[in-house]
Amino acid sequence: MGSGQVTSTSGPFDFQGKHVTVAGLGVSGVPAAKALHARGAVVTVVNDGDDARAREQAAELEALGITVRLGDGSSLPEGTELVVTAPGWQPDKPLFRAAEQAGVPVWGDVELAWRLRGPDAAPWLAVTGTNGKTTTVRMLASILKAAGLRTAAVGNIGVSLLDAVLGEQEYDVLAVELSSYQLHWAPSLRAHSAAVLNLAPDHLDWHGSMEAYARDKGRIYEGNQVACVYNVADRATEDLVREADVEEGCRAIGFTLGAPGPSQLGVVDGILVDRAFVENRQKNAQELAEVSDIHPPAPHNIANALAAAALARAFGVPAAAVRDGLRAFRPDAHRIAHVADLDGVAYVDDSKATNTHAAEASLAAYEPIVWIAGGLAKGATFDELVAKSAKRLRGAVLIGADRALIRDALARHAPEVPVVDLDRTDTGAMLQAVTEAKRLARPGDTVLLAPACASMDMFTNYNQRGDAFAAAVRELGA
Repeated sequence: MGSGQVTSTSGPFDFQGKHVTVAGLGVSGVPAAKALHARGAVVTVVNDGDDARAREQAAELEALGITVRLGDGSSLPEGTELVVTAPGWQPDKPLFRAAEQAGVPVWGDVELAWRLRGPDAAPWLAVTGTNGKTTTVRMLASILKAAGLRTAAVGNIGVSLLDAVLGEQEYDVLAVELSSYQLHWAPSLRAHSAAVLNLAPDHLDWHGSMEAYARDKGRIYEGNQVACVYNVADRATEDLVREADVEEGCRAIGFTLGAPGPSQLGVVDGILVDRAFVENRQKNAQELAEVSDIHPPAPHNIANALAAAALARAFGVPAAAVRDGLRAFRPDAHRIAHVADLDGVAYVDDSKATNTHAAEASLAAYEPIVWIAGGLAKGATFDELVAKSAKRLRGAVLIGADRALIRDALARHAPEVPVVDLDRTDTGAMLQAVTEAKRLARPGDTVLLAPACASMDMFTNYNQRGDAFAAAVRELGA
């Protein structure tokens, strides 16, 4: 790819008079174009779409003297010396092949933000993984704030890294969420410390293979200064640490839901314990917080908290701030969110579980479960998920376009579990799904929306799907 043309150094780059092509408008392209134009670059923006939103953004940029080509994101403008791309643009696009053939480097918005940092810029504590990134980054920011540090949760979390780097607000450290897309186009990023939370098949249509996906995730460890944080239960994350080229003295730090060994954080008798950032870690351990300080204390959320704590401790944060930060943190909506209790049955919204790996973590947190699942499978298979979770299931209610894939997996691996197959996609479908789940559930059960699928067959996004679930629960309880 074109990104391979860029050197690994991240020193200052003189944009004055340079011809830069920005690929894509949207939340990253517009600020990138403005930042480059302000630094004297000759900027051309190319964009596949030509809709009302794109024309509005184009008019805003053209008023500044930036050239915008709508409806043409394939050809490389003549004279281009650098391409800056939105993270979602696939690496096999003709634009990038043309850049590679011309020896033109390709950067993403993260790479651009990294290059534009000032000499006294805040270091980055970076997080990636298939699932749990946003929660972990927000936990980390909460811990850093509890330590009195000026920080923000930025990156793939909704706050642009360019805005954080170029804004007037000064930070001591940034908690940075990075997607595999962003890491693919960020060759010179060098974090203070970084974590890969987990690895499971996702976005393979974009990356081309699981190996390429893992390789892009592993870029987050390159050049780390203090700690490469990995998941002891996920061997692939430790393998990425071994393969990384880090600074002298950088350490591999594991996190585990079990008792930690030296250079690990883990759990002992309901206490989060640090055996990594203590003196004489062969014999000593530092208590950080109690499992009850984590909301909700589901296993995968405890793992997120341990990863956040490891990054914070790598930055020198005291133990008390870890506890206070975790106590203050509340997860975003639609992440194992308790909606209500009706007739002794708990109703939990984990609409954010849009792939099998996330759904598996969610299902592992409860027992017994009436499972509401289905949607767009994105090429996923469900045999492993169902086989692992079968003993926890009281029943299943299936919705969405690819529900037959889950129904067939249930027939193979959990034939005794009653299944309701809802063949409808209208606005009342979720109410019927929750009604059927209520019929199957008994006191002490959990009705769990953990779809293991994307939502766009029936809903605008996973937020709308979760809202529909919560509204249905409230209607049944009224």
